[in-house]
Amino acid sequence: MTRTPESPAGAVYALLADGTTVRVRPVVPEDRTTVRRLYEHMSAENLRLRFFAAGPLVAQQAADALCPGTERGDRALLAEAGGDVVGLAEFHSAPTDPPGGRPTAAEVALAVADAWHHRGVGTLLLEHLVDLARAEGIQELTADALSANMRVIKVFADLGLPVRRRFDGPEVHVRVALTPDEHYLTALDTRGRTADVASLRPLLRPGSVAVVGAGHRPASVGRAILRNLRANGFTGPVHVVNPHGPALDGLPCHPAVSGLPQTPDLAVLAVPAHAVPAVAEDCGARGVRALAVVTSGLDAAQAAGLRAACRRHGMRVVGPNCLGLANTEKDVRLDATFAARFPLPGTAGVATQSGGVGIALLDGLSRLGVGVSTFVSLGDKYDVSGNDLLQWWEEDGRTDLAVLHLESFGNPRAFSRTARRVSRRMPVLTVDAGRSEAGRRAAASHTAAAATPTMTRQALFHQAGVIATRTIGELLDTVALLHAQPLPVGDRVVVVTNAGGVGVLAADACSEAGLSVRPLEPALAAEVAAALPAGAAIGNPVDATAAVPEDRLRACVDLLAAHRDVDAVLGVLVPTALTEATGDDLVRAFTRAAARAPCTTALVLVDRPGRVELLPAERGGAVPAYADAQDAARALSYAAAYARHRSRPQGLPPEPSGIDVEGARADVAEWLAERPEGGWLDPVRCARLLTRYGIPQVAWEWVCDEETAVAAAARLAGPDGRVVLKAHWPGLVHKTDEGAVRLDLQGEERVRTAYRDFVDRFGDRLSGVVVQPQAPHVLELVAGVVQDPVFGPLVLFGQGGTATDVLADHAARLAPLTTYDLDDLITSPRCSALLSGRHGGTPVDLGALEQLLLCLSRVACDLPELAEADLNPVVACPDGVMALDARVRLEPRKAYDPYLRRLR
Repeated sequence: MTRTPESPAGAVYALLADGTTVRVRPVVPEDRTTVRRLYEHMSAENLRLRFFAAGPLVAQQAADALCPGTERGDRALLAEAGGDVVGLAEFHSAPTDPPGGRPTAAEVALAVADAWHHRGVGTLLLEHLVDLARAEGIQELTADALSANMRVIKVFADLGLPVRRRFDGPEVHVRVALTPDEHYLTALDTRGRTADVASLRPLLRPGSVAVVGAGHRPASVGRAILRNLRANGFTGPVHVVNPHGPALDGLPCHPAVSGLPQTPDLAVLAVPAHAVPAVAEDCGARGVRALAVVTSGLDAAQAAGLRAACRRHGMRVVGPNCLGLANTEKDVRLDATFAARFPLPGTAGVATQSGGVGIALLDGLSRLGVGVSTFVSLGDKYDVSGNDLLQWWEEDGRTDLAVLHLESFGNPRAFSRTARRVSRRMPVLTVDAGRSEAGRRAAASHTAAAATPTMTRQALFHQAGVIATRTIGELLDTVALLHAQPLPVGDRVVVVTNAGGVGVLAADACSEAGLSVRPLEPALAAEVAAALPAGAAIGNPVDATAAVPEDRLRACVDLLAAHRDVDAVLGVLVPTALTEATGDDLVRAFTRAAARAPCTTALVLVDRPGRVELLPAERGGAVPAYADAQDAARALSYAAAYARHRSRPQGLPPEPSGIDVEGARADVAEWLAERPEGGWLDPVRCARLLTRYGIPQVAWEWVCDEETAVAAAARLAGPDGRVVLKAHWPGLVHKTDEGAVRLDLQGEERVRTAYRDFVDRFGDRLSGVVVQPQAPHVLELVAGVVQDPVFGPLVLFGQGGTATDVLADHAARLAPLTTYDLDDLITSPRCSALLSGRHGGTPVDLGALEQLLLCLSRVACDLPELAEADLNPVVACPDGVMALDARVRLEPRKAYDPYLRRLR
């Protein structure tokens, strides 16, 4: 094989099935010689399978035919590893009928270097080719192959897309529909997870480690990492790179990585920032597979040098500016951190961006006895991310709790998809940092102003099933409960106490946390009363009295925990001197009952220091004991919410009917061709776009003079004869603030007066007036979409009208919306109680409301150019919903597939 020319625009890096990094890029004219030599190095048999022929002219003819043009529907991609071409994929559009039309089908061809078969090169190239084809409007790829070429037939079959095959003698004709569906995304997930986990093995299960920059000062970072590696029992060889001495801590020093006696899997870099790019390049040239860069303060050039070296040589990198990483597995015992203590081996996987947060979590998990499986300090996150670690924990066979602290998201939509999947197997917890930001965007529409970064991030966590706590303390409280107890089936909690006052406080805390604290069912109350001493209060809380002995408390808890109407029992105990039982005896009684309990149990011990601890119970179990009832209640609430997420089936985005995607795309393309800078659509264009997606709007007319306005008002007036006039000019968004709305206009004279007022006040700015009937005075809602540049489209819903910004009663979910997202979105705002007719209201058509939100979700996913859409107000009635006012802003943007496999 031969070296390729410098990378053209559009090059990306991605992982093969074995974790190898390759570069995928478009073919350029200078590649003709390179491609010819790729074919020349292929065996005669593989040439025959690829071209149906073999011989000295095949390579030359194929390379000449590949010459990439600029015609729509013709594309070719190369895969490179170490600068060598290892694969090629191309498609050429099929002729159209009539000629000159937009091609919808293309023929695809694939070639992989002999030495790179069975490593996923062809599949990866096809995934990227499919992405290019969809962007070109191609709906189907076709291929012809020899029936004996089972390898390429299997590649097409395993893509995850609908495939049809027709055998014709020695040939097979393959047709691949480019339908973006859940089946294809699931196949992408599986391939991506396999590749990710393979690429992380040298990082998290290295056979050998080199510390580059271990200094002679005992307090230096590199020296601390070297000391931790050796003191905590790393099972493989450790090498030291330091040009300024013969030995360090009994290990020989080597002047450079290139001079090491063996190639380490992992190199930990603790060198000055200016040296990082050169050391990374030295590591890559030596064959190192992974880097952990603890160095901070890299400038832009140094950062670019580090990234380039890692991508060029296929190294995964953690950091820079990180604490390091650890794996407590007994066959690894890796402690490549400068933390003070090696974490207790256990089952929690931990990834943080902040080193300080990481140390706090490691200490807390060790103190609780939960322990850690693997820990990665992500630092500035140039490469390895929380998404990578979730996939590692999903497959490592040791982790049953995932703990994340993420200050930023590189690809939040891919993270959300991975977290949705992982959270169905294990709890995924995070600290929702940054809630105090000013939040409101300096944006024109109500939707964009309400869709704060905090709301967007919380929507991601909610939809993905991530337990987002407010503090590290809350996270550890919740971890203790999830680690030691079964998930609650529901949110029904019974408080049992031997001191009435603290029991009431605990019941209040549970109610405030959103848990259900209901009186006991009569039959259960009678059984509990019989089990407790005279004078016990059998409500909720259950006051067992200060004189309750150990055996009676245990019997009470046994009864409650076994009842079908109880999902959790919270014991609140204080020591007393009124019985033979001591405080410890009562705690023992509760933990013994908890060991047999089929439901979730927890304790509040008001006399204990500390926040939470795990008390051992019989049969190897444990019960979390909290010092404060509020901490226990919040932990129970998080666990109950997570259990609800786990219990309901994974929803899929419904398909709205009667939409015209192609017409909408053509409208958008036409409008942006006239205004390449983007902007707000006029009412006519806006209504047309929404109509293509079946979004109901009130009847209206666009007028440009007084007489036409009067005539339109006569046609549109409702039974009460009233209409509304709305002035418009380019860029106008908040009409009420500008005095550009006139309501309750009845009769010709009032319409004329309102129109003249617009002309007098707005003058040349006025481009036209919208006339529509006066809507009935019913519940006003707001619905909209904003395209977040990082998170993608966000759908917002809540109370609308002039109260939108004042009351801020909104909820939001990331698109595409599933059936469950729709339900959550509608029921989350406080105003949702009014939709069902409660509090004297009139029930609205919830089906029509769901359809409107679903259409908004679909338009945002179909049209990346739609920067924001604001429907306010939307009126909801028993017989349907409709938008009274709508605004849409477009920006020139290209479609981006967040799920396509590529490295950052």
